[in-house]
Amino acid sequence: MLSGCPEGFDALWLAEILRRDDAPCLHLHIARDAARMSALADALAFFAPGIATLSFPAWDCLPYDRVSPNRETVSRRIDTLAALADRKDDDAPLVVITSVNAVVQRVPAREMLAHATRRFVRNARLDLDDLAGFFARNGFERVGTVREPGEYAVRGGIVDIFPPGDEMPVRLDLFGDEIEALRRFDPVSQRTLEPIDAMSLKPASEVALDEAAIARFRTGYREAFGSVTDDPFYVAISEGRKQIGMEHWLPLFHERLATLFDYLPGASVSLDNEADKVADGRFEMIADYYDARVTYLEARPKGATDTAPPYRPLPPNGLYLDAEAFERELSGRPVAQIYPFAAPEGIASAGYAGVMAVGALRV
Repeated sequence: MLSGCPEGFDALWLAEILRRDDAPCLHLHIARDAARMSALADALAFFAPGIATLSFPAWDCLPYDRVSPNRETVSRRIDTLAALADRKDDDAPLVVITSVNAVVQRVPAREMLAHATRRFVRNARLDLDDLAGFFARNGFERVGTVREPGEYAVRGGIVDIFPPGDEMPVRLDLFGDEIEALRRFDPVSQRTLEPIDAMSLKPASEVALDEAAIARFRTGYREAFGSVTDDPFYVAISEGRKQIGMEHWLPLFHERLATLFDYLPGASVSLDNEADKVADGRFEMIADYYDARVTYLEARPKGATDTAPPYRPLPPNGLYLDAEAFERELSGRPVAQIYPFAAPEGIASAGYAGVMAVGALRV
C-alpha cells in the first residue's frame, strides 16, 4: 500500500518513478472511474510530458445492454490495443491508464488486430470490391458524408475514410485502380488539407463479421441457447447484418478473448484509491444484470410477439473477469495500492515520501 498520497499526488509519484533509470518498461494504472482516468492522464502529461501514455476507456453502456458502445470509445480502445500489439521489447517506457470497468472486461486477442489491419500507400493499387468487404467485416459504416471515426464514403474515384484512433479523416484519390494521392481533410468543412504518403486502417469494431466469425457465432449461440431459428438477432447475424448491441455477445465471434493484462506482460500496476471497492461493486452489478435478463427471459411467454425480441444473455465469465480472475491477473506483478490517508494500524505500507525516495513499487 502507498499511503499518504492524496489525489493529484499519484500522478507526480508515477512521473517520478517512471523517470528513474530503473523504471519499469510497462506500467498500468487502474483508475476507479472514467473521470479519474481522464484526470490522471492530464496530470501525468503535465508532470511528465516526455513519458508516453495510452488511455483505454470502458464501453459507455451497461452490461447486458441492448445498445452498442459509442463508436469513438471503441475507436480509442482499438487504437490502444493495436499500439500495444505492435509494441517491441526495446520500445520506450509506456504508461497505460484505464478504469476498473475497462480492465475487468475481456477484449479481442492480438491476432484479430494483426489480421485485420490494412495499409494504404500512394501509387499502390486498390481493389474497391475487396475494400468494401473489409469495411463490411470490420464494423465500418457507409455514409454520404464522413464526419466520425468508423465511417466511409465512396464517390466515383474518391474514397473518404475516418480511421479509428485518428484525429482527421483521409481522402483517397484514385486514378483507375491506383491510389494517386492521400490527403487529410476537415470533417466539418470537408476541405482537403495536407497530403500524406501512407495510412494504416484498423477495425472500427471489436466484432468481426466475416464468414468464420459468423459461423462461430451460429455454433456458439445454438450451443448456449438451443433451437433459436425464430430469434431475430440470430437470423440477422447469420445473414451478416450488423446489429445494435451485438458487442455484448463478443465471445461468440472470436476463437478466444484476451484481457488487457495479456497485452501488458510483466507490467507493474498501480490501483487508484478505492479501486478495489469499485471492482467489487462492478462484479455485483454484472451478476445482477445477468440474473435480471435470465429471469425476464424465463418469464417471457413462449411465442410472444407483442414484446421486444428475446434477449438471451451469455454467462458473465464469457465477457467479464470475476473477482477471482482479477486477483489472478494481479498476482505475480509489482502492485501499488494508492491510499490518501495514513495506513490503518497493522497494515504494511510505504509512505508517499518514502516511496518517492526509494523509487520502487511495493506489493
